[in-house]
Amino acid sequence: DYKGQKLAEQIFQGIILVSAIIGFVCGYITEQFGWTVYVVMAGFALSCLLTLPPWPMYRRNPLRWLPVQEAGTEEKKPADRKPKRHPKS
Repeated sequence: DYKGQKLAEQIFQGIILVSAIIGFVCGYITEQFGWTVYVVMAGFALSCLLTLPPWPMYRRNPLRWLPVQEAGTEEKKPADRKPKRHPKS
């Protein structure tokens, strides 16, 4: 559903943003760029774990589809159809 997709997108972006800020602070304090990368990668892994599987919190508002309609007439075979003629220019 669309509300679930919106929620998943908001959670994903929020976790990425928070992990980027925390990673930057940790990397700045320790003066190690590697720590920044590790924290951002951990945030990315966490956000993927929370948003990629079809958790029930994302399926609360299912879409309503139209009911199946029975065909009233038999379908014509391709050989039974007349070819369309294009007007000459």
